[in-house]
Parts: sequence; C-alpha cells; structure tokens
Amino acid sequence: MKNEKIFAMDFSLIYPLYIQKVERKGRIKSELDIVICWLTGYDEAGLAAQIEKNVSLEAFFAEAPQIHPNAPMIKGVICGVRVENIEDPLMQKIRWMDKLVDELAKGKAIEKVLRA
Repeated sequence: MKNEKIFAMDFSLIYPLYIQKVERKGRIKSELDIVICWLTGYDEAGLAAQIEKNVSLEAFFAEAPQIHPNAPMIKGVICGVRVENIEDPLMQKIRWMDKLVDELAKGKAIEKVLRA
C-alpha cells in the first residue's frame, strides 16, 4: 500500500523539492535537470512537459524515453535501503533518482553522478 502512494505522487510536486535540496547545497537547477534527463532519457522540453502535465511518478517513468543503460551502476543507501536490492522496478527507478539527487546535493562531481 505504501508503494502505491509513492507511485501516485505528482512529479511536479517532488521536482521543486529536489530543486530546493540541490540549491541549498550550492548546486543549480540546470545540474539537477541534467541528472534527471540522464536517468530518464527526457530532453529539457520533455522534462518540462511532464512537470506541466502534473504526471504521477508512475507515469513519469512509464513515459520516460529510455532509462540510461548505466543506471544499474547506481549503488548505495537511500531511505535506509540499498538501491541495488530493491525488487520493484518502479520503486528502484524512483530511488535511483533520489540517490542521484542526493549525490548532486552532496557536492559530487557531475561526471561521477552520471557514472561517466
């Protein structure tokens, strides 16, 4: 039941929180957009359209052009859970995004965040 609530959350409500998080740590919105677009395959216009449409997290990832092939390289703990051990594919994608935002906010070089 808890996952369904998360899946139904509007991406347009979460996105400003991501912006606040990275800006509090001295990063900028364009870096956040780069990270989200890298993970999902959206371009800037596609990302803006998803925000404007108020899509759920489930729809945001379902409509994503392509999850980056290096996304499985995202490892670590988010919300007390290892992202590489999450069994639900949608929840794993959501937590990958959370992990990337955390890494960006912690000052990690963008090249490392993007697993380049």
